[in-house]
Amino acid sequence: YHLTRFGWSNVALIERAELTAGSTWHAAAGFHALNADPNVAALQDYTINLYREIEAESGWDIGLHMTGGVNIASDPARWEWLKSAWAVFQSVGIETARLVTPDEIKAICPIVDVTGVLGGLHDSNEGHLDPYGTTHAYAGAAKKRGADIILRNRVVELKPRADGRWDVVTEQGTIIAEHVVNAGGLWAKQLGRMAGIDLPVTPMEHHYFITEDIPEIAALDREIGIAVDLDGFSYLRQERKGVLLGVYEQNPKHWNMDGAPWDYGIELIPEDIDRISPELAKAHERFPCLATAGIRKWVNGAFTFT
Repeated sequence: YHLTRFGWSNVALIERAELTAGSTWHAAAGFHALNADPNVAALQDYTINLYREIEAESGWDIGLHMTGGVNIASDPARWEWLKSAWAVFQSVGIETARLVTPDEIKAICPIVDVTGVLGGLHDSNEGHLDPYGTTHAYAGAAKKRGADIILRNRVVELKPRADGRWDVVTEQGTIIAEHVVNAGGLWAKQLGRMAGIDLPVTPMEHHYFITEDIPEIAALDREIGIAVDLDGFSYLRQERKGVLLGVYEQNPKHWNMDGAPWDYGIELIPEDIDRISPELAKAHERFPCLATAGIRKWVNGAFTFT
């Protein structure tokens, strides 16, 4: 999309299967600008502010929920880090964030137990969206600007040419390209090796679950803000009249370290609940209503990490 936005009309996206196959289709799809790197924070903020424009340009409904969100700290070192993150926001011109007290956190996300909480960083410019719709919105906008989206066509080889260009060999034929961008996601390692590069990336498992309706949520007349418990390694957002809760796994598990199988697509990995039980226990303490909530769906999917 951005290549076409900056005037590059002779651009093609080669997709092995369908758009969103791999990781995107099952993403929890929350977004925020919080990052220790000011350049990444600015990039994420730019992306958030672009969503409505992409939706309007493409005509695709991206399911945008601008709920705001809060990162919660109960450890003094973590609280100091949030203060520094707020300073980073200010340095790159992000004016939608502020430091908040435990009582203010409770107002943003009423189901949080703020026992032991020192404070938080709230940003009104956070939320969640539909990953399928958003991907197709980007693709649709790019196509309107001249890009080609070629589906069900795996790249099988990358061959450098003497003039500096590349032969991109696909199942449907060869494309001669001046530039090749590796956007392979779960397959990025294999694509890198086609070009003689061993990228330090690997797929890893990541869990979240979606609950049945929760009375405390159903009784509200608004959507709660996203809550990230930094010291409990969990994040939570509203999903219909229940919640979606994911964990940052402290005992992480690699999955297919050499990259996903070529025939992998709209699939999930069997959940491994025992491995994430410490994080789940902390989540139940921070969000007590989970103790009586029914689980509607578990998701354990693969994402690419460095």
